[in-house]
Order: sequence, then structure tokens, then C-alpha cells
Amino acid sequence: MGTSGTDAAWHDRRCRRVPGACHARAMRAVVCTDFAPLDQLVIEERPDPEPGPGQVVVAVRAAGVNYVDALFVQGRYQIKPPLPFTPGGEVAGEVVAVGEGVEGVAVGDRVLAMTGLGGFATHVAVSALSVVPVPATLGYGQAAGLVQSYGTMLFAYTRRTQLRAGEWVLVLGAGGGIGLAAVDLARHLGAHVIAAASSPEKLEAARAAGAVATIAYEEEDLKARARDLSGGGVDLVVDPVGGRFAEPALRATGWMGRYLVIGFAGGEIPSLPANQVLLNNRTVLGVDWGAWTMRDPAGNRLLLDELLDLAAQEEIHPVEPTSYPLDDVVSALRDLQERRVGGKVVLVP
Repeated sequence: MGTSGTDAAWHDRRCRRVPGACHARAMRAVVCTDFAPLDQLVIEERPDPEPGPGQVVVAVRAAGVNYVDALFVQGRYQIKPPLPFTPGGEVAGEVVAVGEGVEGVAVGDRVLAMTGLGGFATHVAVSALSVVPVPATLGYGQAAGLVQSYGTMLFAYTRRTQLRAGEWVLVLGAGGGIGLAAVDLARHLGAHVIAAASSPEKLEAARAAGAVATIAYEEEDLKARARDLSGGGVDLVVDPVGGRFAEPALRATGWMGRYLVIGFAGGEIPSLPANQVLLNNRTVLGVDWGAWTMRDPAGNRLLLDELLDLAAQEEIHPVEPTSYPLDDVVSALRDLQERRVGGKVVLVP
């Protein structure tokens, strides 16, 4: 059936797309049909999403892969999404369709977006309010891996505590995505960073990001080395690892030291001795940036503006991520979970 000129004009107002994009096409998406081992993930073809009112559709050029994505798929996270679902919480790409009522976002814009879920796909429909322009200084891979790691650490350093120039910071898991962001941002803020990691390659990456000293914590005494390097005790610990390194890291803090609990990539949730918190007037701080974004979206938007301004001014230097094709999603998640890859990981549809 043909379309009248009036109908076509109405459709153009409702759905502004790249030429020819309103014809049905097949997108591809990673789908979790049950909470199960990673190799149970499947890739399905579906019609391309159409933008609803206030939404845009983004053609995904890179999707950030994070430790939490593997937990979601395996049913090991505290939040269990309704099944089936597509994992993936951060994407970068180009706007290819704009829904009714959207202003300030146009077809062709380079953007990044936090999707919560749904990012492991060739296309995603998201609220226009959630997309942020990608600075010209960043490639799509860098942009897709920026917000989860750097957003967490900017929140930690400026909202949960105040990192001051000249302080000593001990970063555990310093060769991972969160760890490298912690090093880079601490360097930008004028702190002295001691990077602790499990391999020479990860320690070298941390040095390149701005660490002034390193500790191979599988071989060295973490507490003793950190206290020696910092001249008596570090001011702040960044711990996204947990496990057996948590207590020696806490003991490595000096007077009024702060310990940031970021996550448990090591798999084991540690039990910290309360007497060690009491000694030296130490403080243990939880850092759940994701929960804060839902409670204070306006505050998070200000934080993202700060972060992207730092990127645009090249005050921070996100590393180029390790890229996997969308079809290799299982390998990407497994390599990240088993700590076989350093830095950030992205899927490239």
C-alpha cells in the first residue's frame, strides 16, 4: 500500500532516520535465555528498534564489557533481570533515528549511552536524555569503556571522599579497567599512585597510566611494600578486587587513612577486622556509583559533564580497549572474568 504525502510527513516528524532506515532490517543481539554458564548465551536476529517518543536509536560501534555483565548472565548478581534479556550496560555509536519530541540530538551524532541492559547488540533504543556527545579526542572503543570505570572513580574521588594533591593512593587490580581509571584520575588530581597487580604486563600498563611505583602482590608483601613506598602508610586504598589482599591493603593505610570498597573481582568478599578500622582512625567507604546514578540522575549528569570535559581537554587518557567481535561474546566475558585480559574490553558489532 502506498503512503500519502500527509502520512509521509507525519512519519518523518515521528521518526527521523538516516535515508532508507525506516525499512525493516535485522539487528543482532546477544540474548541470555536462562541464568546459566556463559556458553549458553545465544545471538538472535530481530527487527531494528524504532524510537518511541523521547527516544533515539544508536547504531552501536562498540559496547563496553564489564565484570558485572558476566555476573548478570550467570545469575550471580544481587539484581536478577527478567528473562530473556540482552546484557551490556554502556555503548558508543552513531544516532540513526530520532523519535518524536526529541530536541538537541540529531541523526549522525557520535554519542555514548548507559543502557543498564541491552548494549550487546548492533542497535539500541535509549532515552534521548541519556545520550552524551562523544568528544573528538576519543574513539568509539575508548568512549564505550569510559563511563563505567571513570565514572565510578570520579564519583569515588570527588563525591565519596576528596582526594587531595600530594596524597598517596594504593590501587589494587591496577591493570584492569577500574584500576587503570583509578590510576589515571588520581594522577590528574595530583596524587602519588602505587599500583598493585598480578603480572608484569598489568604493572607496566599502570605505570603508563601514571603510577609512580608498583607492587607485584602475588610475590611481594603488599602491606610492607606499600608502607615503605609511601613513607609510613598510604592515604587512600582503591580496592575493586577484595579477597585475600583486602586486609593487608587496609593495614597499609596510615593515620586517618581511607579504604574504598569498589567491588570483588577476586571472587571472595572479604571480612575486614574492625579493630584495624579503629586503629589510626581509619575510614571504610562503600562506592556504589550505579546505585547513586539512579537516586541522583541530575548529580550524575553533572559528573558525566565533568568527566567528558576532562576527556575533551585530554586531562585523562583512557586506554584503547581490547576488542572482540559480537560473536565472541563468550570469550570476552570469560577472559575478563578469569583475568586473562588487562584494561578495558569492548564488543564490536
